[in-house]
Amino acid sequence: MNSILSVTGPWVTCGVVAETPMLHREELRSPFHLDDLSEYDCLFSLLSRHTAIILFLTASNAEFSSRLLDSVLQDYAFRAFVRPRTGIPYDGNVPFNYTGIKVSALRLRSGSMRRRGVSRYKEFQIPIGVLEQPYVERLILVYHNLANWSDLYYPLPGHIHLTPVLGILTYDASNLSATNLPELDIRASKNPILVNFSSVVRPVPMGLSPKCVCFNLDGAVEFDNILNGNVCKTTKQGHFSIVVEFTTAAEPEPEPEPEPASGGGTNGHKSGGRKNWVIFGSVVGGFVALVFLVLLIACLNKYDKKKKIDRMEEAADRGVPLLMTKIGNTKAPIASETRTRPSLENEYLP
Repeated sequence: MNSILSVTGPWVTCGVVAETPMLHREELRSPFHLDDLSEYDCLFSLLSRHTAIILFLTASNAEFSSRLLDSVLQDYAFRAFVRPRTGIPYDGNVPFNYTGIKVSALRLRSGSMRRRGVSRYKEFQIPIGVLEQPYVERLILVYHNLANWSDLYYPLPGHIHLTPVLGILTYDASNLSATNLPELDIRASKNPILVNFSSVVRPVPMGLSPKCVCFNLDGAVEFDNILNGNVCKTTKQGHFSIVVEFTTAAEPEPEPEPEPASGGGTNGHKSGGRKNWVIFGSVVGGFVALVFLVLLIACLNKYDKKKKIDRMEEAADRGVPLLMTKIGNTKAPIASETRTRPSLENEYLP
């Protein structure tokens, strides 16, 4: 489906094709000879450079570029300086294509920032001792709050943003009408720069540990621990957020699926039956071993008793021999006949 942008009158009428990332001229209406104009000159004759880029990206469904967004937001942040005063933040207005994004600009003297810092600039706290490279007399801190655009420009696979992505970038303030400015490199030489997310953080899901994440200008991603619940620290500029890792490790692990048998369903049944037989054999074997152990203990006890009786009989045999007689199944000693028969003291009666 083609998206056509047309302007009637003496201006040039241009067209944009959504299916291709090319801009082409549909028709030209002008009292001047415009055959030599290129396709891009046609569109640039109608719109400013950044607006053309925005419309081009919207029409062609181009990939979201965080660095291109930085350039666009720098332009709109600088436009907020109508009557600029040093040390006062000015909120900028972004085009409707970026509804929800907040941008602000704060102009400072580099020496003042180094000696005093900035106690509070939105969610950022700039400490004393921050140095910029290369050195400039005045600099501008541009603040970004990407709101609901955070996942589009700073996606992080396997993680969920608990806060919008907040950014702070530094530019030379010598020319407030300049565009496409390169960022200055700032470094905190003493205490770190703090980012307080208390006013924008969302509740942390149960069982998940939040982490600070820093998106550097070169595309690198760095993770760090959170301070005091909702505060992140850094020593350089960039974009920051609080995220949680959302992977299958935080969810209940599903039961492993049985591996498909290479030989079909018959092998699967055989494997299951073999496993059941192994379990049954283990149980029966354990029971038999237990019975054997009990019988062994009983035999040992019986053997000990028999040995004790044998020792007692042997000791008795070594003593005074007694006449033994068999009574039933046992032997018992018996007394011999009386050696002296009893007699009266006096057999004769008076």
